[in-house]
Amino acid sequence: MVVQDAELPHLRRCVELAAQALEAGDEPFGSVLVAGDGSVLAEDHNRVASGDRTRHPEFELARWSAARLTPGERAAATVYTSGEHCPMCAAAHAWVGLGRIVYVASSAQLAGWLVELGVPAPPVRTLPVREVAPGVAVDGPVPELVEEVHALHRRFHGRAG
Repeated sequence: MVVQDAELPHLRRCVELAAQALEAGDEPFGSVLVAGDGSVLAEDHNRVASGDRTRHPEFELARWSAARLTPGERAAATVYTSGEHCPMCAAAHAWVGLGRIVYVASSAQLAGWLVELGVPAPPVRTLPVREVAPGVAVDGPVPELVEEVHALHRRFHGRAG
């Protein structure tokens, strides 16, 4: 995928948020919600270390948008994220009617990294967004940032990188 120059700062911010999550002792995921006019509306990072495994940034941004944006504003918005949405987050995204998703690393890449790092499989099957929410426009991965996200996951799971 070729990312527009104007989109790279949002994707870089997602990687920064993922690093912040890692520094806070959490899994390295970060996301940014951007309005149709290009303005940043909200951002978040993973907060699952609290014990609530649903505290993914994509899920939080879906809930934030449902409470604060009109259906038209949600449809015009884009969610930029360090990793492709999991099935729970993809469903939340589709149910609230958010627009496009742009991710740095795909769920297939993440699944491969976890196998490589000897991490047990998650309790929910890793699926691409298109299989969970076929009506959502999805772009990714973004090769120029993938290695940064991979390094964060290696660090989280105890391997230098």
